Amino acid sequence: VQLQASGGGLVQAGDSLRLSCAVPGPTFGYYGMGWFCQAPGKEREFVAAISWNSRTSYADSVKGRFTIFRSNVKKTVYLQMNSLRPEDTAVYYCAAEYTSSPDLILTTFNSWGQGTLVTVSS
Repeated sequence: VQLQASGGGLVQAGDSLRLSCAVPGPTFGYYGMGWFCQAPGKEREFVAAISWNSRTSYADSVKGRFTIFRSNVKKTVYLQMNSLRPEDTAVYYCAAEYTSSPDLILTTFNSWGQGTLVTVSS
């Protein structure tokens, strides 16, 4: 499945950004989705994930600041990022994985988008 991430940019600390990831095709409703980030010189790490029926999971570092949500009509998953910090600076990737379970929050994904850069200045 092809993923198309967008919405990154340069912001100041405390600002907000909304990332989007479109998943064209008829089966978006059957995909668990996730967002990951990779800062310079670091490993890619988990940010947030959402199941079919919008159960969610977050990394401790973003709880209370970031919100993952999806529109099965628009076939898009979003990451609303509030109260951004310089340490949030990274390339953000969306990921998808087909699952037959509507409640399952996945942590392993096989399909990845190209990444969108978020830079937070202090």
